[in-house]
Amino acid sequence: MTRQRPPVVGNPPDREPAPDRLARVVDNDPVGPLWRGAQIFRLLSYLYALGFQIAVNPDLDRGGVAWVLFGLLSAWTLVSGIGYFVGFARNLVWVGVEVVVVCALMLSTSYVADAQWAWNNQTWPTTLWATNAVISVAILTGPVGGIVAGLIVGGTSTFVKGELNLDFGRNATIIVIVATGMAVGLAAANARRVQEQLSRAARIAAAAEERERLSREVHDGVLQVLALIARRGREIGGPTDELATLAAEQERTLRRLISDTDEPVPASPDALSPDPQRSVDLAAVLRAFAADRISVSAPADAVMVPAHTGSEIRAAVGNALDNVANHAGPGARAYILVEDLGRDVVVSVRDDGIGIPDGRLAEAVTQGRVGVSKSIVGRIESLGGTAQLDTEPGAGTEWEFTVPRDDS
Repeated sequence: MTRQRPPVVGNPPDREPAPDRLARVVDNDPVGPLWRGAQIFRLLSYLYALGFQIAVNPDLDRGGVAWVLFGLLSAWTLVSGIGYFVGFARNLVWVGVEVVVVCALMLSTSYVADAQWAWNNQTWPTTLWATNAVISVAILTGPVGGIVAGLIVGGTSTFVKGELNLDFGRNATIIVIVATGMAVGLAAANARRVQEQLSRAARIAAAAEERERLSREVHDGVLQVLALIARRGREIGGPTDELATLAAEQERTLRRLISDTDEPVPASPDALSPDPQRSVDLAAVLRAFAADRISVSAPADAVMVPAHTGSEIRAAVGNALDNVANHAGPGARAYILVEDLGRDVVVSVRDDGIGIPDGRLAEAVTQGRVGVSKSIVGRIESLGGTAQLDTEPGAGTEWEFTVPRDDS
Protein backbone atom coordinates (compact mmCIF):
# COMPACT_ATOMS: atom_id res chain seq x y z
CA MET A 1 0.00 0.00 0.00
CA THR A 2 1.38 3.37 -0.98
CA ARG A 3 1.04 6.36 1.25
CA GLN A 4 -0.53 9.51 -0.08
CA ARG A 5 1.02 12.83 0.72
CA PRO A 6 -1.30 15.21 2.55
CA PRO A 7 -2.54 18.11 0.46
CA VAL A 8 -0.52 21.29 0.69
CA VAL A 9 -2.50 24.04 2.37
CA GLY A 10 -1.59 27.55 1.34
CA ASN A 11 1.46 28.50 -0.68
CA PRO A 12 4.74 26.55 -0.66
CA PRO A 13 7.41 28.33 1.42
CA ASP A 14 9.62 28.86 -1.62
CA ARG A 15 6.93 30.36 -3.81
CA GLU A 16 5.23 33.68 -3.22
CA PRO A 17 2.04 34.86 -4.94
CA ALA A 18 2.65 37.43 -7.65
CA PRO A 19 0.56 40.15 -5.94
CA ASP A 20 2.56 39.71 -2.73
CA ARG A 21 5.87 39.92 -4.59
CA LEU A 22 4.67 43.03 -6.42
CA ALA A 23 3.49 44.69 -3.22
CA ARG A 24 6.84 43.94 -1.56
CA VAL A 25 8.72 45.51 -4.48
CA VAL A 26 6.53 48.61 -4.34
CA ASP A 27 7.01 48.94 -0.59
CA ASN A 28 10.78 48.76 -1.03
CA ASP A 29 10.79 51.57 -3.60
CA PRO A 30 12.19 54.66 -1.83
CA VAL A 31 10.13 56.94 -4.13
CA GLY A 32 6.97 54.85 -3.86
CA PRO A 33 5.08 57.59 -1.95
CA LEU A 34 5.97 60.08 -4.72
CA TRP A 35 4.64 57.73 -7.38
CA ARG A 36 1.38 57.24 -5.51
CA GLY A 37 0.98 60.92 -4.78
CA ALA A 38 1.61 61.74 -8.45
CA GLN A 39 -1.32 59.53 -9.46
CA ILE A 40 -3.64 61.60 -7.29
CA PHE A 41 -2.44 64.63 -9.22
CA ARG A 42 -3.02 62.66 -12.43
CA LEU A 43 -6.65 62.04 -11.46
CA LEU A 44 -7.27 65.69 -10.58
CA SER A 45 -5.62 66.90 -13.80
CA TYR A 46 -7.76 64.43 -15.77
CA LEU A 47 -10.94 65.87 -14.24
CA TYR A 48 -9.72 69.33 -15.17
CA ALA A 49 -9.00 68.17 -18.74
CA LEU A 50 -12.51 66.67 -18.94
CA GLY A 51 -14.08 69.94 -17.85
CA PHE A 52 -11.92 71.83 -20.35
CA GLN A 53 -12.94 69.44 -23.14
CA ILE A 54 -16.64 69.89 -22.38
CA ALA A 55 -16.25 73.68 -22.26
CA VAL A 56 -14.25 74.21 -25.47
CA ASN A 57 -15.50 71.37 -27.68
CA PRO A 58 -18.11 73.57 -29.42
CA ASP A 59 -15.33 75.98 -30.43
CA LEU A 60 -13.17 73.28 -32.06
CA ASP A 61 -13.16 72.64 -35.81
CA ARG A 62 -13.30 68.87 -35.32
CA GLY A 63 -15.12 68.26 -32.05
CA GLY A 64 -15.85 64.62 -32.85
CA VAL A 65 -12.18 63.85 -33.41
CA ALA A 66 -11.38 65.66 -30.19
CA TRP A 67 -13.72 63.33 -28.28
CA VAL A 68 -12.09 60.27 -29.84
CA LEU A 69 -8.68 61.57 -28.84
CA PHE A 70 -10.03 62.29 -25.37
CA GLY A 71 -11.08 58.65 -25.18
CA LEU A 72 -7.44 57.68 -25.85
CA LEU A 73 -6.38 60.19 -23.21
CA SER A 74 -8.77 58.58 -20.72
CA ALA A 75 -7.49 55.08 -21.48
CA TRP A 76 -3.88 56.17 -21.06
CA THR A 77 -4.69 57.96 -17.81
CA LEU A 78 -6.29 54.81 -16.39
CA VAL A 79 -3.60 52.35 -17.51
CA SER A 80 -0.59 54.50 -16.64
CA GLY A 81 -2.11 55.57 -13.33
CA ILE A 82 -2.52 51.94 -12.30
CA GLY A 83 0.92 51.04 -13.64
CA TYR A 84 2.70 53.76 -11.71
CA PHE A 85 0.65 53.23 -8.57
CA VAL A 86 1.23 49.48 -8.47
CA GLY A 87 4.77 49.61 -9.80
CA PHE A 88 5.05 47.70 -13.08
CA ALA A 89 5.25 50.90 -15.16
CA ARG A 90 8.14 52.48 -13.28
CA ASN A 91 10.75 52.15 -15.99
CA LEU A 92 12.33 54.16 -18.81
CA VAL A 93 10.29 52.54 -21.57
CA TRP A 94 6.98 53.40 -19.96
CA VAL A 95 7.79 57.01 -19.10
CA GLY A 96 9.31 57.47 -22.56
CA VAL A 97 6.07 56.29 -24.17
CA GLU A 98 4.15 58.66 -21.91
CA VAL A 99 6.18 61.64 -23.12
CA VAL A 100 5.47 60.62 -26.73
CA VAL A 101 1.73 60.19 -26.05
CA VAL A 102 1.47 63.54 -24.30
CA CYS A 103 3.37 65.42 -27.02
CA ALA A 104 1.29 63.71 -29.75
CA LEU A 105 -1.97 64.75 -28.08
CA MET A 106 -0.67 68.30 -27.68
CA LEU A 107 0.30 68.40 -31.37
CA SER A 108 -3.21 67.24 -32.31
CA THR A 109 -4.42 70.68 -31.24
CA SER A 110 -3.38 71.97 -34.67
CA TYR A 111 -5.73 69.40 -36.27
CA VAL A 112 -8.84 69.77 -34.11
CA ALA A 113 -8.66 73.60 -33.84
CA ASP A 114 -7.55 76.55 -35.95
CA ALA A 115 -4.40 78.58 -35.42
CA GLN A 116 -6.24 81.50 -33.81
CA TRP A 117 -7.84 79.26 -31.18
CA ALA A 118 -4.48 77.58 -30.46
CA TRP A 119 -2.84 80.98 -29.96
CA ASN A 120 -5.49 82.25 -27.56
CA ASN A 121 -5.82 79.03 -25.51
CA GLN A 122 -3.67 76.36 -23.99
CA THR A 123 -3.05 73.23 -25.99
CA TRP A 124 -6.03 70.92 -26.25
CA PRO A 125 -5.25 68.24 -23.62
CA THR A 126 -4.38 71.11 -21.18
CA THR A 127 -0.85 71.77 -19.98
CA LEU A 128 -1.90 70.71 -16.47
CA TRP A 129 -2.59 67.16 -17.65
CA ALA A 130 0.55 67.17 -19.84
CA THR A 131 2.65 67.90 -16.73
CA ASN A 132 2.06 64.30 -15.62
CA ALA A 133 4.68 63.12 -18.12
CA VAL A 134 7.23 65.55 -16.69
CA ILE A 135 6.51 64.38 -13.16
CA SER A 136 6.90 60.72 -14.14
CA VAL A 137 10.28 61.36 -15.78
CA ALA A 138 11.45 63.43 -12.81
CA ILE A 139 10.55 60.74 -10.27
CA LEU A 140 12.29 58.04 -12.27
CA THR A 141 15.45 59.88 -13.37
CA GLY A 142 15.90 62.86 -11.03
CA PRO A 143 16.09 66.64 -11.50
CA VAL A 144 18.07 66.63 -14.77
CA GLY A 145 15.60 64.29 -16.45
CA GLY A 146 12.73 66.36 -15.07
CA ILE A 147 14.15 69.55 -16.55
CA VAL A 148 14.71 67.92 -19.95
CA ALA A 149 11.18 66.50 -19.98
CA GLY A 150 9.83 69.91 -18.98
CA LEU A 151 11.63 71.55 -21.89
CA ILE A 152 10.26 68.94 -24.31
CA VAL A 153 6.67 69.28 -23.15
CA GLY A 154 6.89 73.06 -22.83
CA GLY A 155 8.58 73.27 -26.23
CA THR A 156 5.74 71.25 -27.79
CA SER A 157 3.21 73.70 -26.39
CA THR A 158 5.19 76.59 -27.87
CA PHE A 159 5.44 74.82 -31.24
CA VAL A 160 1.64 74.40 -31.34
CA LYS A 161 1.15 78.12 -30.73
CA GLY A 162 3.64 78.90 -33.50
CA GLU A 163 5.59 81.52 -31.59
CA LEU A 164 7.71 81.71 -28.45
CA ASN A 165 6.29 84.30 -26.07
CA LEU A 166 9.19 85.69 -24.07
CA ASP A 167 6.85 87.70 -21.83
CA PHE A 168 7.03 85.16 -19.01
CA GLY A 169 5.21 87.57 -16.73
CA ARG A 170 2.04 86.90 -18.76
CA ASN A 171 2.76 83.37 -19.97
CA ALA A 172 5.01 81.31 -17.70
CA THR A 173 3.93 77.88 -18.94
CA ILE A 174 7.44 76.65 -19.77
CA ILE A 175 8.89 78.06 -16.55
CA VAL A 176 6.24 76.33 -14.44
CA ILE A 177 6.61 72.98 -16.22
CA VAL A 178 10.42 73.00 -16.01
CA ALA A 179 10.34 74.09 -12.35
CA THR A 180 7.93 71.27 -11.57
CA GLY A 181 10.22 68.71 -13.16
CA MET A 182 13.23 70.03 -11.27
CA ALA A 183 11.43 70.16 -7.89
CA VAL A 184 9.96 66.66 -8.17
CA GLY A 185 13.28 65.30 -9.41
CA LEU A 186 15.12 66.79 -6.43
CA ALA A 187 12.56 65.27 -4.07
CA ALA A 188 13.02 61.84 -5.69
CA ALA A 189 16.81 62.07 -5.57
CA ASN A 190 16.70 63.06 -1.90
CA ALA A 191 14.36 60.17 -1.08
CA ARG A 192 16.73 57.71 -2.71
CA ARG A 193 19.71 59.19 -0.88
CA VAL A 194 17.95 58.94 2.49
CA GLN A 195 16.93 55.36 1.74
CA GLU A 196 20.53 54.46 0.93
CA GLN A 197 21.72 56.03 4.18
CA LEU A 198 19.12 54.09 6.16
CA SER A 199 20.08 50.87 4.39
CA ARG A 200 23.75 51.49 5.12
CA ALA A 201 22.96 52.15 8.79
CA ALA A 202 20.91 48.95 8.94
CA ARG A 203 23.78 46.98 7.43
CA ILE A 204 26.23 48.45 9.93
CA ALA A 205 23.89 47.65 12.82
CA ALA A 206 23.44 44.09 11.58
CA ALA A 207 27.20 43.66 11.24
CA ALA A 208 27.74 45.01 14.76
CA GLU A 209 25.12 42.64 16.15
CA GLU A 210 26.73 39.69 14.41
CA ARG A 211 30.16 40.78 15.64
CA GLU A 212 28.82 40.92 19.21
CA ARG A 213 27.39 37.41 18.85
CA LEU A 214 30.70 36.10 17.51
CA SER A 215 32.54 37.93 20.27
CA ARG A 216 30.52 36.12 22.93
CA GLU A 217 31.03 32.76 21.24
CA VAL A 218 34.74 33.21 20.60
CA HIS A 219 35.55 34.78 23.95
CA ASP A 220 34.32 31.73 25.87
CA GLY A 221 36.20 29.24 23.76
CA VAL A 222 38.84 30.07 21.19
CA LEU A 223 40.51 32.94 23.05
CA GLN A 224 40.91 30.91 26.23
CA VAL A 225 42.42 28.02 24.28
CA LEU A 226 44.88 30.31 22.51
CA ALA A 227 45.84 31.94 25.80
CA LEU A 228 46.39 28.51 27.36
CA ILE A 229 48.56 27.39 24.45
CA ALA A 230 50.64 30.58 24.69
CA ARG A 231 51.15 30.20 28.45
CA ARG A 232 51.93 26.49 28.46
CA GLY A 233 54.16 26.83 25.42
CA ARG A 234 56.36 29.36 27.23
CA GLU A 235 56.39 27.21 30.35
CA ILE A 236 57.55 24.15 28.38
CA GLY A 237 60.03 26.14 26.33
CA GLY A 238 62.17 24.75 23.56
CA PRO A 239 60.44 24.15 20.21
CA THR A 240 57.03 24.99 21.70
CA ASP A 241 58.12 28.57 22.39
CA GLU A 242 57.53 29.44 18.71
CA LEU A 243 54.08 27.85 18.93
CA ALA A 244 53.34 29.96 22.00
CA THR A 245 54.34 33.14 20.16
CA LEU A 246 52.10 32.30 17.20
CA ALA A 247 49.16 31.54 19.51
CA ALA A 248 49.63 34.85 21.32
CA GLU A 249 49.69 36.77 18.03
CA GLN A 250 46.53 35.04 16.84
CA GLU A 251 44.80 35.78 20.13
CA ARG A 252 45.54 39.48 19.81
CA THR A 253 44.41 39.53 16.17
CA LEU A 254 41.19 37.74 17.01
CA ARG A 255 40.42 40.11 19.87
CA ARG A 256 40.70 43.08 17.52
CA LEU A 257 38.61 41.33 14.88
CA ILE A 258 35.65 40.71 17.20
CA SER A 259 35.80 44.18 18.72
CA ASP A 260 32.30 45.60 18.82
CA THR A 261 33.20 49.12 17.78
CA ASP A 262 34.26 50.80 14.55
CA GLU A 263 35.73 53.80 16.34
CA PRO A 264 39.50 54.10 15.85
CA VAL A 265 41.35 53.24 19.04
CA PRO A 266 43.79 55.95 20.12
CA ALA A 267 47.42 54.89 20.16
CA SER A 268 48.30 57.10 23.12
CA PRO A 269 46.64 59.28 25.75
CA ASP A 270 47.61 62.36 23.76
CA ALA A 271 45.49 61.14 20.85
CA LEU A 272 42.37 61.65 22.95
CA SER A 273 41.26 65.24 22.51
CA PRO A 274 40.53 67.03 25.81
CA ASP A 275 37.63 68.79 24.12
CA PRO A 276 34.76 68.51 26.68
CA GLN A 277 32.22 68.42 23.88
CA ARG A 278 33.66 65.19 22.46
CA SER A 279 32.83 61.74 23.78
CA VAL A 280 34.69 58.47 23.38
CA ASP A 281 33.88 54.82 23.95
CA LEU A 282 35.84 53.90 27.09
CA ALA A 283 35.53 50.20 26.25
CA ALA A 284 37.15 50.78 22.85
CA VAL A 285 39.91 52.88 24.40
CA LEU A 286 40.85 50.22 26.97
CA ARG A 287 40.66 47.39 24.45
CA ALA A 288 43.88 48.81 23.00
CA PHE A 289 45.66 47.28 26.02
CA ALA A 290 44.65 43.73 25.05
CA ALA A 291 47.77 41.60 24.65
CA ASP A 292 49.20 38.19 25.35
CA ARG A 293 49.06 38.59 29.13
CA ILE A 294 46.36 41.27 29.33
CA SER A 295 42.65 40.44 28.97
CA VAL A 296 39.98 43.12 28.55
CA SER A 297 36.29 42.53 29.27
CA ALA A 298 33.68 45.21 28.55
CA PRO A 299 29.94 45.52 27.88
CA ALA A 300 28.68 44.86 24.36
CA ASP A 301 27.28 48.40 24.17
CA ALA A 302 29.52 51.44 23.98
CA VAL A 303 30.49 53.05 27.30
CA MET A 304 30.54 56.72 26.33
CA VAL A 305 32.42 59.21 28.51
CA PRO A 306 33.86 62.68 27.88
CA ALA A 307 37.16 62.56 26.04
CA HIS A 308 39.10 64.05 28.96
CA THR A 309 37.68 61.43 31.33
CA GLY A 310 38.59 58.66 28.92
CA SER A 311 42.12 60.01 28.58
CA GLU A 312 42.72 60.17 32.35
CA ILE A 313 41.25 56.70 32.99
CA ARG A 314 43.39 55.27 30.20
CA ALA A 315 46.51 56.83 31.70
CA ALA A 316 45.68 55.45 35.16
CA VAL A 317 45.09 51.98 33.74
CA GLY A 318 48.35 52.23 31.82
CA ASN A 319 50.25 53.02 35.00
CA ALA A 320 48.61 50.11 36.80
CA LEU A 321 49.62 47.78 33.97
CA ASP A 322 53.20 49.11 34.11
CA ASN A 323 53.29 48.15 37.78
CA VAL A 324 52.09 44.68 36.89
CA ALA A 325 54.82 44.29 34.28
CA ASN A 326 57.56 45.62 36.57
CA HIS A 327 56.58 44.36 40.02
CA ALA A 328 54.00 41.55 39.82
CA GLY A 329 56.55 38.93 38.93
CA PRO A 330 57.38 36.96 35.79
CA GLY A 331 54.42 35.39 34.05
CA ALA A 332 51.83 37.56 35.82
CA ARG A 333 48.65 38.18 33.87
CA ALA A 334 46.44 41.26 34.11
CA TYR A 335 42.67 41.48 33.71
CA ILE A 336 40.79 44.70 32.90
CA LEU A 337 37.04 44.85 33.54
CA VAL A 338 34.84 47.78 32.42
CA GLU A 339 31.40 48.21 34.02
CA ASP A 340 28.72 50.74 33.11
CA LEU A 341 26.61 51.66 36.17
CA GLY A 342 24.70 54.48 34.51
CA ARG A 343 25.85 57.55 36.44
CA ASP A 344 29.26 56.00 37.12
CA VAL A 345 31.75 53.83 35.27
CA VAL A 346 33.89 51.32 37.12
CA VAL A 347 37.20 50.02 35.79
CA SER A 348 38.99 47.19 37.58
CA VAL A 349 42.61 46.22 36.93
CA ARG A 350 43.52 42.90 38.55
CA ASP A 351 46.63 40.73 38.32
CA ASP A 352 47.61 37.29 39.57
CA GLY A 353 51.10 38.31 40.62
CA ILE A 354 52.94 38.31 43.93
CA GLY A 355 50.99 41.19 45.47
CA ILE A 356 52.30 44.15 47.43
CA PRO A 357 53.81 43.59 50.90
CA ASP A 358 52.38 45.60 53.80
CA GLY A 359 53.97 49.01 54.11
CA ARG A 360 55.56 48.89 50.66
CA LEU A 361 53.50 51.78 49.27
CA ALA A 362 54.32 54.06 52.22
CA GLU A 363 57.98 53.20 51.83
CA ALA A 364 57.85 54.07 48.12
CA VAL A 365 56.41 57.51 48.91
CA THR A 366 59.17 58.26 51.43
CA GLN A 367 61.69 57.30 48.75
CA GLY A 368 60.15 59.85 46.35
CA ARG A 369 58.46 57.27 44.13
CA VAL A 370 54.97 58.72 43.75
CA GLY A 371 53.71 56.75 40.72
CA VAL A 372 50.81 55.23 42.66
CA SER A 373 49.80 58.32 44.61
CA LYS A 374 49.88 60.73 41.68
CA SER A 375 49.77 58.83 38.39
CA ILE A 376 46.96 56.53 39.52
CA VAL A 377 45.11 57.86 42.58
CA GLY A 378 45.66 61.50 41.68
CA ARG A 379 44.30 61.09 38.16
CA ILE A 380 41.14 59.35 39.32
CA GLU A 381 40.47 61.78 42.17
CA SER A 382 40.91 64.70 39.74
CA LEU A 383 37.88 63.33 37.90
CA GLY A 384 35.82 63.28 41.11
CA GLY A 385 36.22 59.53 41.46
CA THR A 386 37.81 57.08 43.85
CA ALA A 387 40.65 54.59 43.45
CA GLN A 388 40.70 51.60 45.80
CA LEU A 389 43.57 49.14 46.10
CA ASP A 390 43.11 45.57 47.32
CA THR A 391 46.26 43.49 47.68
CA GLU A 392 48.10 41.08 49.89
CA PRO A 393 51.32 39.13 49.48
CA GLY A 394 50.93 36.16 47.15
CA ALA A 395 47.32 37.01 46.20
CA GLY A 396 47.83 39.55 43.46
CA THR A 397 46.68 43.15 43.25
CA GLU A 398 43.40 44.75 42.23
CA TRP A 399 42.69 48.40 41.50
CA GLU A 400 39.08 49.56 41.28
CA PHE A 401 38.44 52.98 39.73
CA THR A 402 34.97 54.47 40.18
CA VAL A 403 34.48 57.62 38.11
CA PRO A 404 31.26 59.65 37.66
CA ARG A 405 30.07 60.05 34.10
CA ASP A 406 29.98 63.83 33.85
CA ASP A 407 28.79 64.95 30.37
CA SER A 408 28.83 68.62 31.16
